[in-house]
Amino acid sequence: MIGNNIKYLRNKHKLSQQQLSEQLEVPRSSLSDYERGYTQVSIELLIKLSDAFDVKIDDLLRTNLSHKDLEIIRNKDLRVLAISVDSDNNSNIELVQSKAQAGYLDSFGDPEYIRDLPKIAFPNIPEGTYRGFEIRGESMLPVESGSIIICSYVERLDEIKNNRTYVVITRTDGLVYKRLRRSADATKLTLISDNEAYLPYEIHFSEVAELWQYYAHLSFSDTKQTFNFMLEEKLHDIQRKITEVHQIVIK
Repeated sequence: MIGNNIKYLRNKHKLSQQQLSEQLEVPRSSLSDYERGYTQVSIELLIKLSDAFDVKIDDLLRTNLSHKDLEIIRNKDLRVLAISVDSDNNSNIELVQSKAQAGYLDSFGDPEYIRDLPKIAFPNIPEGTYRGFEIRGESMLPVESGSIIICSYVERLDEIKNNRTYVVITRTDGLVYKRLRRSADATKLTLISDNEAYLPYEIHFSEVAELWQYYAHLSFSDTKQTFNFMLEEKLHDIQRKITEVHQIVIK
């Protein structure tokens, strides 16, 4: 514990091993051994560490200090949300890549798992809790497969706005990006794809583990090309339907 805490405090305060060793008046090689747990820390050094970082000696010995940078948001309707914060106590924007989505479904309430997710920066974003999700598939064209959806956390299900897009986390369907519509009795959600080739479907409120409202997205290809592809597909579909109607009329 003490070795991990020394390394954590050093990194948090942006100190190199050389800088901290000079501050503590110990050889750099000794500091390296302390961090790796190879050498026992003396009481004199514990006092110096306590004074240098304004941390209680008991916390240095017994507490994983890195967990203090992790917070848990609890709310009435949804599950526990783990978030991480930076050195200025601002929420990070964690990125959930498509290859990590299976692990996210099992561990989204685990602070240590969330802490280890990659972080992304987004300029001039309003205050709040945000997360980035990489989406795959063509159900939400023109938002392309591989785009990153930046979302704000939804604390209560009654905050859902009809016909807005959300990333929905459920145990049954996993992670999906859809347009939502609440039922009249506010017990179910209809999940709608912008690509009409995908049919809408319903889920009960109780199936929702996390909910994130669309804020912005990052795309990595030519949007005009995607739009032209969609237009071409629609024209082909219209032509096919006209042909079918024409054949029925002839018969």
